[in-house]
Amino acid sequence: MINVRKEHLLIKYFSNEATAIELGELENWIGNPKNEIILRDFAKVHYAITIGMNDSNSNKTKERLLNEMRRDKNVFRNRKIQSLLKYAALAIVFIGLGYFYQHLPFDLGNKKNVIPMEEAITLETNKGDIQELSNTGSYQITDRSGNILGEQKGNTLIYNKRKNTKELVSNVLKVPYGKRFDIFLSDGTHVFLNAGSSLKYPVNFLEGEQRQVFLEGEAYFDVVHDSKTPFLVGTQELDVKVYGTKFNISNYASDTAIDVVLIEGSVGLNAKTNTSENMLKLTPGFKGAFDKTKKTLATEKVDTTLYTAWMDDNLIFRNAPFTTIIKRLERQYNVIIINNNKQLSHEAFNATFETKKETLELVFEYFNEIYDIDYQIFNNKIIIN
Repeated sequence: MINVRKEHLLIKYFSNEATAIELGELENWIGNPKNEIILRDFAKVHYAITIGMNDSNSNKTKERLLNEMRRDKNVFRNRKIQSLLKYAALAIVFIGLGYFYQHLPFDLGNKKNVIPMEEAITLETNKGDIQELSNTGSYQITDRSGNILGEQKGNTLIYNKRKNTKELVSNVLKVPYGKRFDIFLSDGTHVFLNAGSSLKYPVNFLEGEQRQVFLEGEAYFDVVHDSKTPFLVGTQELDVKVYGTKFNISNYASDTAIDVVLIEGSVGLNAKTNTSENMLKLTPGFKGAFDKTKKTLATEKVDTTLYTAWMDDNLIFRNAPFTTIIKRLERQYNVIIINNNKQLSHEAFNATFETKKETLELVFEYFNEIYDIDYQIFNNKIIIN
């Protein structure tokens, strides 16, 4: 059982109020392996439940916290004691950010607000005409003759299926950082486009011919099965042949790999550097990754929810490099993050962000409180010192 003195020191540490002498005392205490269980129990039971679960409306917080504990319960056994304290704090912070914001004695008033860049979602026709779209607008999509091809309903474009189409006409939907948009293609296939993505697609597919689209960025596909007309997603270096399925593709230019995560059905992956007809087939629950540098394909079994959480406005990281976290935060919030702390670039974190509820200022304030990450805000830029 933890004594009152050590309990007081831990609370002051979590609140970033401990003095140098107190930190030295606490460091000696947590350096003793015999105190590992005491520390773990305090972080999980006393601090998490007392601070994060006293709210009468916190059932959802409690459920999420318990799920995090079950999933990551083995982490404590394998980490150093110093990392253990950081991990416990981070798990609590990103599960109960809203409650901490209201109850811990942090002064957020001296921090500037981030001003995200504002860019429009655009729809470009094959003739070069560009129409700006809003997430709440309505708009009829027509050809040059005035024929209605589809319509916009809020954050979704819906195309009509037209028979006897003779010419393949393509549109390009571009979604900037900080926004998302959906599209139903003329065959009924549903595509969810993530921030910073672009999809080139036919207004109508030609009967009896392969259905093909081209993706830059990230998208989740729910493809309508049609045995007569295969569906193909093309990227710069990888083709994904679809057999009627649900899958996620991440193909950002700044990333070192193209990731394809299969949720349901079957897909085949073919690197464009591959001269043979052989395709690497995925089964549900697996990820196929194309290394852009080595030009190689590899597969592994993954937790697919980590790759599709963005559709529910969540970002989930498990043992993720800080550089990866920065990239995804930039895309999600449409800001620029400059990291001048090179040592931090090699750190790995576990975190969960609810991006609709948690502002970027709040996320970085807690990084500062727990990891002592010093940063400054200049309009749409965050500079980490």
